[in-house]
Amino acid sequence: MSDSVKNKIISATLLRTPLAFVCNMALAYVAYWLCRLVFWAENYAAFPQFWSGNSLKDIFTGAWMFDTSAILYTNVLYAVVMLLPLHLKEHRWWQQVAKGLFVLVNSLAIIINLSDAVYFQYTGRRTTTTVFQEFSNEGNIGSIVGVELLRHWYLVVAGIALIVLLWKAYRLPSDILSLHAEGSRSSRRKHKVFTSKLQGLCYYLLHLILFVAYIPITVIGMRGGATTAVRPITISNANQYVARPAEAAVILNTPFSLIRTVGKAKFITPAYFEDANEMGKIYTPIHRPQPDSTFVKKNVVVFILESFGREYIGALNETLEDGHYAGYTPFVDELCRESATFRWSFCNGRKSIDGMPSILSSIPMFVEPFVLTPASMNTFGGLAQELGKHGYETAFFHGAENGSMGFQAFARKTGFQKYFGRTEYNADPRFRGDEDFDGLWAIWDEPFMQFYCAQMSELKEPFMTALFSATSHHPYSVPEAYRDTFPEEGLVIHKCIRYTDHALRRFFEEARKQPWFRNTLFVLTSDHTNLSDHAFYQSDIGGFCSPIIFYDPSGTLFEPRMREGIAQHIDIMPSVLGLLRHDEPYLAFGCDLFHTPADSTWAVNYNNGIYQYVKHNRLLQFDGMQTRAVYALSDSLLEHNLLGTEPLQTQMEWELKAIIQQYMSRMNEDRLTPAGDNSDPMHHQP
Repeated sequence: MSDSVKNKIISATLLRTPLAFVCNMALAYVAYWLCRLVFWAENYAAFPQFWSGNSLKDIFTGAWMFDTSAILYTNVLYAVVMLLPLHLKEHRWWQQVAKGLFVLVNSLAIIINLSDAVYFQYTGRRTTTTVFQEFSNEGNIGSIVGVELLRHWYLVVAGIALIVLLWKAYRLPSDILSLHAEGSRSSRRKHKVFTSKLQGLCYYLLHLILFVAYIPITVIGMRGGATTAVRPITISNANQYVARPAEAAVILNTPFSLIRTVGKAKFITPAYFEDANEMGKIYTPIHRPQPDSTFVKKNVVVFILESFGREYIGALNETLEDGHYAGYTPFVDELCRESATFRWSFCNGRKSIDGMPSILSSIPMFVEPFVLTPASMNTFGGLAQELGKHGYETAFFHGAENGSMGFQAFARKTGFQKYFGRTEYNADPRFRGDEDFDGLWAIWDEPFMQFYCAQMSELKEPFMTALFSATSHHPYSVPEAYRDTFPEEGLVIHKCIRYTDHALRRFFEEARKQPWFRNTLFVLTSDHTNLSDHAFYQSDIGGFCSPIIFYDPSGTLFEPRMREGIAQHIDIMPSVLGLLRHDEPYLAFGCDLFHTPADSTWAVNYNNGIYQYVKHNRLLQFDGMQTRAVYALSDSLLEHNLLGTEPLQTQMEWELKAIIQQYMSRMNEDRLTPAGDNSDPMHHQP
């Protein structure tokens, strides 16, 4: 064998495995970027200005940082297998195992990223580890996944194509620095081709150096930086690379979001205020009604309508489409004209499991869904518990399988004495049982609302009930009998909204015949928003616009009209208790809308690592450390950032800080009741 061939063999032996490793890690980056482009394309309506509104430098810098962290985490075992300073790894069988490991791990990353392209449409953010708890009680998860695979078959094709790309484009060490046939045969015959001890020593020394050097590189990449000032990057860091919080989801990848939320503390108490009394003067969630109030024993009925966003209601959008927008809810439009509604109204979360705590216990979603955090084991109550103190009979209704979404557990925890689900519906001989099951989620809304009305007529007055509807949910179907009545139009959800509106009309037609009807306060809202075809409702704050409607058939509690001011889910509980003149202290993070001046009402929500605070016709976006943007609510597309020029910015920032610190400290210290709390009731509102 010539000296030149020997030198090539030695060089290849020294370098080909590390070079193959580098090529394959680059392949992982390509796969992540292709998944990102698919994610963006699938959710284009949520990011219409992503490429034009952000600099390419920021996009690529942010994506590189988060992809690097995820790739280094998920490929850590592959890196060990490829860089281990042993010549054993040059064997072909070893490299085939390494290839299988690489393709397996990164195929899982592809599947997770592409799946989240669909799930994002319902959450507005990248998936975290709470998803496993969220669906832990769902017995039909297989059917749900099957339906989504069929509906998004093109993503299945894309996933298969990307996995095939991984397999075909993977580089084995033998593919690197191809040798002359003689050398190649010699290399395969002798896995170790050192002509001297010095050459063998060079091989092991070089690979040991590479292996050791890779360790700090991995740590730096996982953390997102090398300086001591850099803390390990988190999901919220993505906001520094985009103009809008929602767009952070494009910068992120789902493997990173899952990894970064494994075993992490959900609530970290900030230190904005050292003096609790000072903080309490700005904001406290403790309500202390006047003890001489005379309680009004009205029944209370709360409708939580699945995905029934404010956008779909014509009566709440009179200026939309130059005043020509009709909406999809003719019955709710009629009801709004007889009800108290609000100029601005928001939900406090983007998932169904966020709606229950916000609406029924006045606990907003910050960081993660409350019911999926350890704080859900704290002592806390809700509207049912407070009214139970006045002798109310309380019941919760949801037409899905009993236990679905954890609703039954939450209802019991917060004071609901009875629960009516699919099981109870099937047991009632007056109804058709599973003939009314939609085949995937729950009993169709119309028959279940009739069941709801019938069961309330059997409760002892006063009663408090809540119903969580289900039909206006993917896969967006309506009963066969209504296929022609509610045909496809606009967005796929629109026909479902029309059907649920019809179900409400039928409910109220029957309820008006009942003796309890006129002595009942009705509240209608949605759990969260959903698909949108108007630019404002696709914005950071528009995506949280839920209807909040108070209807009193007796006309004795309030004047029916649209009120100036801001309403949110967490205001429902204190507003109902205020209307009924509840006379005991209680905890609620929201305010009593009917006894708070319009200019003192406010709303707060959490969007991809950003707290959004609405007050004084302004929207302030705060990342936990600093204010990122301030907009006028009249700037419907949030195009003009008033940061640094808005006179109310500092005041709003301190109010928001007080809300956040009160929330976090109470969650961590199990202080979600008024017992032993000395907060000053005169300074409740920020």
